[in-house]
Amino acid sequence: MIRILIYLLVVLLSPFATAVELTVYSSRNEHLIKPVFDAYTATTGVNIRFITDKEGPLLARLQQEADRTPADLLITVDAGNLWQASQLGLLQTVNSAALEASVPAKFRDPEGYWFGLSVRARTLFYNPGLVSVTDLKGYADLADQRWRGKLCLRTSKKVYNQSLVAMLIAQHGETRAQSIVEGWVTNLAAPPFPNDTQMLEAIAAGQCSVGIANTYYYGRLLKQQSQISLKPFWPDQSGTGVHVNVAGAGVVRHAPHPEAAQNLLEWMASPAAQNLFADINMEYPVNPAIQPAAVVAAWGEFHSSPFNLARAGELQRSAVMLMDRAGYR
Repeated sequence: MIRILIYLLVVLLSPFATAVELTVYSSRNEHLIKPVFDAYTATTGVNIRFITDKEGPLLARLQQEADRTPADLLITVDAGNLWQASQLGLLQTVNSAALEASVPAKFRDPEGYWFGLSVRARTLFYNPGLVSVTDLKGYADLADQRWRGKLCLRTSKKVYNQSLVAMLIAQHGETRAQSIVEGWVTNLAAPPFPNDTQMLEAIAAGQCSVGIANTYYYGRLLKQQSQISLKPFWPDQSGTGVHVNVAGAGVVRHAPHPEAAQNLLEWMASPAAQNLFADINMEYPVNPAIQPAAVVAAWGEFHSSPFNLARAGELQRSAVMLMDRAGYR
């Protein structure tokens, strides 16, 4: 009996019995985050259990679970989704000198509810056989009549375009932004596509000449078709610059292990993990001290919009209504 009691005490007091296991809810696909979590576990010994789903169901799940949630960290794409999570009261503020040093201010929530971890540029792409690079200018210019029947876009239902239009509102005001979107609709060569990949393939095939997409979709196509007739263009370089967005994360409001969740968040923004988080999806590290993967760097340097990405969330409802008024489906 004494031996049994001693054995139980040894087990209960062992480091493995008290080790933290973090739970992460992620709308970022498993193959993009598992290598990051595996590396963190190998470095720290902290195990990570993760659940992946679309951002909508994950936010609904957190709302339903409330203070009973097992989730410690929420990872999702687009600042609009991160902003929404903070507005729903699903995240807690984090005060971290490490995160403030690693993540530029425009890529994190001003109150510390969420932090970007990788950057994607939503830029112009064109068919070099149909368009001269000297003809390209910026997002607003795609509303010009000379692009009539030459423009392709992804559906307005995707948050990526909702955030883009939200930032147009931030830059130009609602009246001018609506005029731009109406011009886009007038210039469409085909109905909006369900995803960026199909739209980029349409440009390469000559169905249209130019469009707007996230850079990593271009990287994926290059892996399959290295000679595809498609090039990126960095718009508005003499003005406000390229529209960018983030994949990012926040500590869940009722996280069972908030300190451990913050440690993981800080690590993901650190030099040790930035390339691992960004390179898998051919994105840009959010930490300015870290260089992107060679294939991404080969697309060239650009300057991006100075607006804080929280504006993409704040103005998203206005953007959705504006696109509906403009006939952008």
